[in-house]
Amino acid sequence: MAKRKRDTAEGAGTAKSLKSKKEHVASTPKQAATKEIAFRKSKEGAVNGNAVASKSKTPVIEAAEDRDAVRDTTTVQVITGSYERVLHGFAAAIPRSLITGQDDASTPETDKSKIEFTDTFLFNAHASSIRCLALSPLSDETSKVTLATGSTDERINLYSIATTPPVASKLKPTLPSLHGASITENPKNKELGSLLHHSSNITALYFPTRSKLLSAAGDSTIAITRTRDWTALSTIKAPIPKPQGRPSGDTAGPGEVPSGINDFAVHPSMKLMVSVGKGEKCMRLWNLVTGKKAGVLNFGRDILTAVGEGRFGSGEGRRVIWDKEGEEFAVGFERGAVVFSIDSKPKAKIAPLPKTKIHQMHYLPSGSHPATLLVSTEDGRVLLYDTSSTSTNDEVATEKSKDDIPSSRLVAQIGGPAAGMTGRVKDFEIVTLSETSFLIITGSSDGTVRFWSLNVAELKGDDAGKAQGFTALQVGKLLGSYTTGTRITCLKAFPMTGKPDQEEEEEVVEKEAASSSEDESE
Repeated sequence: MAKRKRDTAEGAGTAKSLKSKKEHVASTPKQAATKEIAFRKSKEGAVNGNAVASKSKTPVIEAAEDRDAVRDTTTVQVITGSYERVLHGFAAAIPRSLITGQDDASTPETDKSKIEFTDTFLFNAHASSIRCLALSPLSDETSKVTLATGSTDERINLYSIATTPPVASKLKPTLPSLHGASITENPKNKELGSLLHHSSNITALYFPTRSKLLSAAGDSTIAITRTRDWTALSTIKAPIPKPQGRPSGDTAGPGEVPSGINDFAVHPSMKLMVSVGKGEKCMRLWNLVTGKKAGVLNFGRDILTAVGEGRFGSGEGRRVIWDKEGEEFAVGFERGAVVFSIDSKPKAKIAPLPKTKIHQMHYLPSGSHPATLLVSTEDGRVLLYDTSSTSTNDEVATEKSKDDIPSSRLVAQIGGPAAGMTGRVKDFEIVTLSETSFLIITGSSDGTVRFWSLNVAELKGDDAGKAQGFTALQVGKLLGSYTTGTRITCLKAFPMTGKPDQEEEEEVVEKEAASSSEDESE
């Protein structure tokens, strides 16, 4: 009996010791995973520029210094559309030392900071060339944005794009590429579907909010779509212009009269919209509260003469854009632009010298320089104009007496023949790094995407505004370039500030911890 009790006690002790060993072995990977998660969170916090709170009594940095500070590494998602129907997305990780210029000439080439490019997605989006792109506003509530693409195949394709920076995992094999950039595909980048609201080429897309999408097409309509269920709520119809100087009656072929919306711009108050169309020498004002026409402003001879639209020119507006405050808007023509005040009166003109075509316009989102308008041209320049002041050049002063519209002062230029770049800048985007520092991303028709850093302090030089043409003040620093291999037609970009989901992060870390423990056991 005593022997049986002793055997039972020994068996219980052995089972208890085995159980404790199993619990210890099972808890070890979890602790390692927990440490790995904490290390990764601190690393991502450094990458995304989020300061890690320290328990020591360190003095708090002033808010003014915070506003001017640039993150340690800024990751930007760039999306390009092309004539080859390809929708290409890649991420660019830009270190702070490259933006601030901490690497001097004495630093070896191997130690200098460079932009790291990573391909994130590649879609064969449409049946014909992609003409326009639109991104929904960023939100802290979700780690994804909606991308809308418009093409000449009369379709609007919708995609869900992740805002989390790509993180290379040891478990995923590195995919080979011809251009040398790494490939990190995100399963969250996926296609949502297509919209068939229009019966002609899609010309412009815009998300005023995350809940609405506005789309314009060559059928002279602007559709308003609800993003919750992608239902077309209403349609704004612009009149088809009358044919002028063209055959009429039985001698006119079908569809030969130029018609359609070229571009539109929504006022920051979301109550007013301006549109310009084909074959019309006017712009139309729309009341978005009622969805009806609010007025028509015809372009007079003085306006068309100021922008180089002669007797045989179309005289139609091709681009329109509001400033950040909604106090003025600019209408772009083929070879110039006119800035109008809020009362629709011409305020200033923009006529690049030497004469060249204009492709895209954007206002600089700066509090200190709210009236700075950036214009991309056919000869590879991005020109910066101050729409609040006029030029003092003698040649421009003589032209002013002819058309009575003063010329905006040319402040500086980015790129162009002076920087050895002559390819046309088809589209560009402005990404805010801080209140005084900006990132200019330009897309050329040769497939090259260039990254420029611009500081507002460069626009206050003594030489700003004195020179004209190619001799204007050269500003901006070329940080790097990326070749897409396609002919770019449109471009969009946004900072990747999203955070990965906790479940996905723990799953990846546990897999890496398990694989490392297996390697150690072997």
